[in-house]
This record gives sequence, C-alpha cells and structure tokens, in this order.
Amino acid sequence: MSPGPLRRLVLAATAAALLVLAACGGGGDGGSGGAPAGSAVGDRYPATIDTQFGPVTIPEPPQRIVALGWSDAETALVLGVQPVGASDWLGFGGTGVGPWSPPYGTPPTILGTTQLDYEAVAALRPDLILDTRSSGDRQRYDTLSRIAPTVGPPPGLAAAYGTTWRQQMDMVSRALGKPDVGAQQIAGLEEKFRATTAANPSFAGKAAGVGAFYGGQWGAYVPGDARVDVMDELGFRTPPQIEALAPQAAGSFYVSLSGEQVGLLSSDLTVVFPINASADAIRTDPVLSRTPAAAAGHLVVLDDTTTSNAFSSGSVPGTAAALDRAAPLFAQALQR
Repeated sequence: MSPGPLRRLVLAATAAALLVLAACGGGGDGGSGGAPAGSAVGDRYPATIDTQFGPVTIPEPPQRIVALGWSDAETALVLGVQPVGASDWLGFGGTGVGPWSPPYGTPPTILGTTQLDYEAVAALRPDLILDTRSSGDRQRYDTLSRIAPTVGPPPGLAAAYGTTWRQQMDMVSRALGKPDVGAQQIAGLEEKFRATTAANPSFAGKAAGVGAFYGGQWGAYVPGDARVDVMDELGFRTPPQIEALAPQAAGSFYVSLSGEQVGLLSSDLTVVFPINASADAIRTDPVLSRTPAAAAGHLVVLDDTTTSNAFSSGSVPGTAAALDRAAPLFAQALQR
C-alpha cells in the first residue's frame, strides 16, 4: 500500500500494511518553514508532560515547533501557534491541514509521516517536537529526542495512533504553555457532543459499524480508533461482531476484512468511506449492497473527502467539523 493511503486509513488504522494504515504518509517538501511559531506560545514554563517514554520537560517557551504527530499541527494552530514544520498525514496538500483549521501565516516545511527524514527535521532547528499521535516506536522517539525535547504519545495506549482528541489537546496545550486554553477547547467540544446527542436521541444505544475501502480491500475500525471514539461519544456502541475482531488488530485500530466478511459491518448504522477509490465501488459492492443495513437505508457512505477527513482527523477542530457534517447524515439514515 502506498504511503498516501496508509496515512488516510490510519485515518485509518494499522493493519498488516493497512494496519499501519491510515497513519502512513510519505510527505515531501513544501513551504519555507519560517513561521515564528513561538510568538504565540504561553508562559506556563517549565512544563512537564507525561508520555509513554517517561516525563518530558520543556524548560522555557519554545520558539520553533515541529508538529509530526497525526493532527498535531492543526491542534497547535487552533491554540494560536504556527509550527515551522509539519507532517501531512491525511494528504491534504498545501500546508497539510484541513479546511477546519486556522490558516498559517507562513507555510511550514512539510515533512514525512512514517518515512521521516530526520535530517530535514534537524535542519529546521526545532526547540520542541510534537509527536503525540504516532506509532509509539521507540527508535523514532529516541532519534527525535536527540534533536529537541519530544512530546510522544501518552502512557497506557493499547494501539498505535490511539491518542484521543482530549489527550492530544491536553498534551499539546501544556507543551505550548497554554493549558487553560487547551482545557477551554476540550470543554467546547464536549459541549458540542452534548448538544449533538441531545438533538439526536435516536443515536442512543444503536450499534454502528465503521469501515473503509481502499484498492479493493475492506477494513473495519475497532475500539481505540478515533472514528469509533466519535461514534461512542455520540451514543452509538460498537457491534459485537466488530468487537470480536479487535484481537486481530494486534495493537492497531483497524483490521482487514475479506470480501466475504464485509457483511460484518452491517449494523443499525453502517458508516464507510473510500480512500483513493470511487464511492460507487462501495455502493455496488456485491456483499455490502445486500446487507440488512443497506436494504434498510442505514448505510452512510462518506463520499465527500472533507467530511471523511474530518471524521478521521481525531483532533478537536476536525472532530467539531465532523459533528456538523456527518451527524446529520447519520440521523437521516436512521430515519429511513
């Protein structure tokens, strides 16, 4: 699987090649990387953040931040800080962030994702590296830490790329000296979830299967994935047949399905999206199109890239956009 799709499917997930999935991105060169990121950081220093590799202390306000983890850049941007370098996990192009993110003043240097050029990172002379939603690979962390203080994933994750939007916002905001602003961001999204669930009581207790389709290969997202977390917080529950697949994910958030297993995604609500593929291939799939969910009109195909990317972002601003764009589609399907 090529780097771009992997990126998205960790959007998606890490499954055999697809299992590192959605998280795998190539990256390239772009932008000058000259944004004065540190100009907007807070003043709560020194700051110590617990990570899966132990506590990391940032002694003073950083001036040049590099954001390498999934959605770390847009999390920094919504806090008013512009990284000088960033990874484009979802293949947005341009400055590497979704349309829900505040814009850069000066474009960052776009770096790799799973295939990271450490010399390119070092050349940006960072004094802080954000890698909060990443693979958790020890060698990657150790190499980055030799360049600058690196905030890796939080302790206790069951799956690679499993950092939640709450954890990411909390860690990034404290690393940037703005824990109070981060807490406000978290509270704002929690309130948006409450308002969305209150407006959609039909979501409560319904089973929702979430999957993706890439290059003829199907996959299901399992508990621990950002998309499944969104559905859980909306009041849905993971179908038991999908929960039973979780052990196959082997520390990832995604498991591959054979063509004959696609029917396992059928639930009270089934949500799927294409990755570098046509949505028509989903709608005409000989197995999925004949499932009870499809027959009842409870199949939602996120064929708009902005919506599927927001749903997959796992960040505070991206998840807020997903609630605006995807939740109405879920409600319409359940009304059929």
